[in-house]
Amino acid sequence: MRSCAAAWLGCGRGPRDTARVTTLVIGAPSTPTLTGVRPPKLRRFRWWQGLIAVTLCTAFVAAHGALYGRWIVDDAAITFAYARSLASGAGPVLQPGAPIVEGFTSPAWLALLAAGRALGLVDHGTWVGVPDHVVFPKLLAMLCCAVAFACLYAAARSVARFPATVTVVAGAATAAVPSFVVWVVSGLENSLLVAVVCAIAAVLTRAAVAERLCAPGPAVVVGLLAALAALTRPDGLTYAGAYPLLVVLLTGRADRLRGVRAVVLNLIAFAIPAGAYLAWRIRTFGEYLPPIVLARAQGVPRLDALGRPGDLVAAVGWLPVVLGAVCVGAVMTRSTPFRRGLLAAVLPLALALTAFAVLEDDSMAQFRFATPVWILGAFVVTVAVSRILWLAGLPGRAAAAGLLVLVVGASGPHLLDQARAFRAAPTVPLCLVAATGAAFEGYADVLGVRSGSLLAPDIGGVALTTRLQVVDLAGRTEPRIARFWRTQDMAGLRDHVFDDVRPTFLTSHPVWSAETGIAEDPRLARDYVLLTAIGPDGDEGHWVRRDAVGSADDLAAAQRFAAAVVQPEDREARLAPRGSCGETLRA
Repeated sequence: MRSCAAAWLGCGRGPRDTARVTTLVIGAPSTPTLTGVRPPKLRRFRWWQGLIAVTLCTAFVAAHGALYGRWIVDDAAITFAYARSLASGAGPVLQPGAPIVEGFTSPAWLALLAAGRALGLVDHGTWVGVPDHVVFPKLLAMLCCAVAFACLYAAARSVARFPATVTVVAGAATAAVPSFVVWVVSGLENSLLVAVVCAIAAVLTRAAVAERLCAPGPAVVVGLLAALAALTRPDGLTYAGAYPLLVVLLTGRADRLRGVRAVVLNLIAFAIPAGAYLAWRIRTFGEYLPPIVLARAQGVPRLDALGRPGDLVAAVGWLPVVLGAVCVGAVMTRSTPFRRGLLAAVLPLALALTAFAVLEDDSMAQFRFATPVWILGAFVVTVAVSRILWLAGLPGRAAAAGLLVLVVGASGPHLLDQARAFRAAPTVPLCLVAATGAAFEGYADVLGVRSGSLLAPDIGGVALTTRLQVVDLAGRTEPRIARFWRTQDMAGLRDHVFDDVRPTFLTSHPVWSAETGIAEDPRLARDYVLLTAIGPDGDEGHWVRRDAVGSADDLAAAQRFAAAVVQPEDREARLAPRGSCGETLRA
């Protein structure tokens, strides 16, 4: 009997943990249970509850993502191109034979894609008639979403009476936000970052409620997860502050020395993998920062950055945000295990908002850098509302139901309009850029250009579909061009392009041309000849250097090729921005 009682009380947890009894079942103070301990008969049932909750949440995201068809954003194809080079033995380069430059934004996501290619899961053909470069990243994203929702369920078990219900409601709210779903299914690393950040929130929440925050386990695990977040995206470095900040907020004076030791252990666990990658970066690329960071001219945040989270509020509507903030504030007024757990979930949300605020504005639609904000915000608000509903009684729950109807009525149509707008005109489809690469590959064949270069602002699909050396006008794979962007020296950029690079081909785009001034530079008309004008308004052009054209007949042949092949394929790609473009993307 004594051994059974000892097992129930949790032997090996230490005197503080074994002696503490807390009312973890939120809103049921008359039914005390040990923190983290549940009756054995309920474990299997709740395991199935969690499985159902995670499956439903992931299905919600997948159903919303299906609205955007086979769309993949072109920036994702940059990482695809690097994965192809790595898996084929060419090294960390955009194309075989290109300079070694860190043009990818996510080492962790690149590793997953390279592994998939090495295993024959991507860049080899089709899955049930769908190109694997569409299926594989989207399935990988759904797996990451499932991990994220499983982490939220684990966190909800520490702070909610009905964790499965809380998880499903939070998942449904998250899946309703186009900004979240769009970038999860885009082919970029957003889904992986969401999974890692939710894992950090879950570990912190459970450790805070169980009063094990300063134990070695949570310290090391959160440190490793923070390193993975930093290797997933540059702004993931923000989450390295989650554990130290929470220790400062929750550790009392008596445990201060223990807290300091835990923070040191956490920082060591973070520094080992993150430092190892930094050392590899310096040795391989010779740079402390990748060119993409330089190109975006990321500097010290200005005061107006504090207003950027307001853009997110406008995206979902003020009513749900204000009501959610009021609920969270209301349940944080009393010092309870629930409050500790909720604070542990709020902190990663605050860091996600901070990262979004300090990053330079992104030119793409639907707030690409806000993905973790939506899922953490939905979870925190749902947990707070569930707490209030349990304590409010029947009249309060009826009032809450009315408010829910009001919120859905106010925000639902707005979110639906966003989804429809993005579905009609998704951001920079991969297939449209791949068609550009194929077009210039055709020009090179017609003109007999055996080795040449192509200057383009969107390079993912181009790098996959041409053997021409790709020169990135945006500076993501060109450190020298990136420095011109950092200093906003567009005159220097144009001089570098026309006098130093002297690309064989170039494509003009109205947005990039307006920013760089390349289309208006007199050297364009002097040194290049227009092959064709494309685009809905004919304001985009394909150009070739005059000295690369052998004769007038060759030029006429290239222009006939443009009229007969390039223009129809460009129109087809623009009319079907959510479609796919062949089994494999190759030159």
